[in-house]
Amino acid sequence: MTTGRQQDELVHKGFSPISVPFLKSFLLVSAASVDPVVSFVRQPSLSRTVIRWNHEGISDPRKHSSPLHVRRASYSTIKARDVNKVSNFEYGKDVLNDKQDCTKIGTLTVPHVGIGTISWSPDRLTSLESQELEALVSEATTSSGAAPLFDTAERYGSNLKTAVGLGWGETEKLLRTLISNVESENPKDSSARQPIIATKFTPSPWRTTKESVVKACEQSCQRLGVDQIDLYQLHMPDIVQPLRFLGLGSPKDEVYWEGLAECYHRGLVKNIGVSNYGPSLIMRCKEALDRRGVPLASNQIAYSLIGRQNGAQETVDKCHELGIKVLAYYPFAMGLLTGKYGSNSVQMRAENALTSLTASKRSNMEMKDLNKYAEGDGKSIPLGGISPVLRALESIADKRNVSVAQVSLNYCICKGVVPIPGARTSAQLKDNLGALNWRLDEEEIAMLEYEADKLGVSFEGAGFKRTSEKFVGYGVERWALD
Repeated sequence: MTTGRQQDELVHKGFSPISVPFLKSFLLVSAASVDPVVSFVRQPSLSRTVIRWNHEGISDPRKHSSPLHVRRASYSTIKARDVNKVSNFEYGKDVLNDKQDCTKIGTLTVPHVGIGTISWSPDRLTSLESQELEALVSEATTSSGAAPLFDTAERYGSNLKTAVGLGWGETEKLLRTLISNVESENPKDSSARQPIIATKFTPSPWRTTKESVVKACEQSCQRLGVDQIDLYQLHMPDIVQPLRFLGLGSPKDEVYWEGLAECYHRGLVKNIGVSNYGPSLIMRCKEALDRRGVPLASNQIAYSLIGRQNGAQETVDKCHELGIKVLAYYPFAMGLLTGKYGSNSVQMRAENALTSLTASKRSNMEMKDLNKYAEGDGKSIPLGGISPVLRALESIADKRNVSVAQVSLNYCICKGVVPIPGARTSAQLKDNLGALNWRLDEEEIAMLEYEADKLGVSFEGAGFKRTSEKFVGYGVERWALD
């Protein structure tokens, strides 16, 4: 029986904070009406106790108006000083401590912010060296916290080589070189941590068997210099069908799922994931892998404060329901949500430029599309563009003394998603990691979503870099999450 002195605050994602008396009443009602839930246990050594809902086997508790819908719960504890930093937990997440803000992707324990490598390229076309990127890798592997998560792909390479169909595997080899250089320069650094590496298989017309997946995986292992890949993902649904107009060809998604399972059973990979899968395809894939005894760990999609429509939020909800972790690319909406563009002008704000690639890194076509989002066109996007959203982000950033980019990343974390922002410099990395070890509160999240939803639009990429279509040489292929 708790006393008045022991009336601790309990917090969980999706509901307002619950007092101990209310929880006691809830437990009594639950015991009489539903399956028993875990009883409340006081831990005197801690001044606060936090509830952590276990989503395994239940639907997303955030969708329900009452905790009585939740049939199973577990408890975690957290120190009082951290409760003030973390006011809004994602359900089922690990408890934070002073140095680590982590979550699980399958068997992996990873930071809540990853490191995207799609923009990486060496300093020269003829080498695999980059002092700027080497400094980033050094910072990532030696800074306090968990081992860093690098997300790459066999298809990633320098813009010039990729544009002409070359460069396959270049970024994988570059990542290996950078990690090796850092390790060789700091051989006795006991604080350095072995990075966690995620890479991707690209569906292609000439890859028609499960063995083609295995071969590609072996090649990625060789380029990365590892015996096992931590997380091996399909890059997208099998949309590249050049002979479709002749009535020839059919999607090979199920063949690729068999290939992923084979990689897992051969010990080539530790965890399996997919990318750009919507709710129906993710369920089909999970069922196919379940039959092979292979867990599906993750699904990487485009997701941000202004990119939750067109099936993205429904996909996140379905993945939460199935116990699949969502990784988010474009969490900054290609720089729009970093403070790179001011709320009253599309011009770059110099003081926040470190959080995103500079305008010179964008093509004219990309800048034209980004300008439309920033300023609006009075047609598809209201005049003034995303200025109301930026003002809301800036207001929270000023109040919390953090950057706009950090607020944008923290929003994704609060939604149970692991953002994978791109970074090319150690300064960008440090700013991204500043999104860890604190959480937006429910009022701030509500304000941000209110302003974003008022726009009535969803970010879908810029130029040839789209969230639901891909330029594939002979034309553009599209898919839909919903």
